[in-house]
Amino acid sequence: MINFVITPPTHPCVAVAGSSARFPVRRVFCVGRNYAAHAREMGNDPDREPPFFFTKPADAVVPADGTIPYPPLTSSLHHEVEMVVAIGRAGFNVSVERALDHVWGYGVGIDLTRRDIQDIAKKMSRPWDWAKGFDSSGPCGPLVRASAIGHPSQGKIWLSVNGTICQEGDLNEMIWSVAEIIAAISTGISLAPGDLIFTGTPAGVSALLPGDVVKAGVDGVGEISFDIAHEA
Repeated sequence: MINFVITPPTHPCVAVAGSSARFPVRRVFCVGRNYAAHAREMGNDPDREPPFFFTKPADAVVPADGTIPYPPLTSSLHHEVEMVVAIGRAGFNVSVERALDHVWGYGVGIDLTRRDIQDIAKKMSRPWDWAKGFDSSGPCGPLVRASAIGHPSQGKIWLSVNGTICQEGDLNEMIWSVAEIIAAISTGISLAPGDLIFTGTPAGVSALLPGDVVKAGVDGVGEISFDIAHEA
């Protein structure tokens, strides 16, 4: 038994639909600009260049229900709805053909972004960590097992704020498929059980304000709902 000098933090985890069991979170990978329309609205070329990734801390993933705090240091908190992939089997240099064998399940998540901080980071060629990896920046709904729903490759992905649809697209609009994303990540790092992958967001990202009610969903995967609280 390890004798820690401080009490270890609680292990981050995500709910599992229809079960009291939890999915432990190891690492969180996010795919940038994986929908052409979103790439365009952010001022980027949507051509199919190699995918790029950024990360969030595991404990940035919180339940996508109740109230999510409005973070400090920003006046431009943006929503980005995404399908989340939960990895259940380790792999390195995974082929596209076998990539889906490594998926445990899927969920609906939001990549919350301090856009004003990200814009400064882009202009100064700095990392995105401060814009993407803050507390509660990865709300995620319950995961559903791939064995129950298969591997969604088409279907509506959407997000509304106060009842108005802001983001709406289809999973088949992803520039890089789930299998291709898994294969690409695994060329540079060994994927392991517990890893989550946020697979990118469709167009329509916009700012959230304290008091806003956010609802989002992915056909065949699930729906989430939470509200934005006042600044922490």
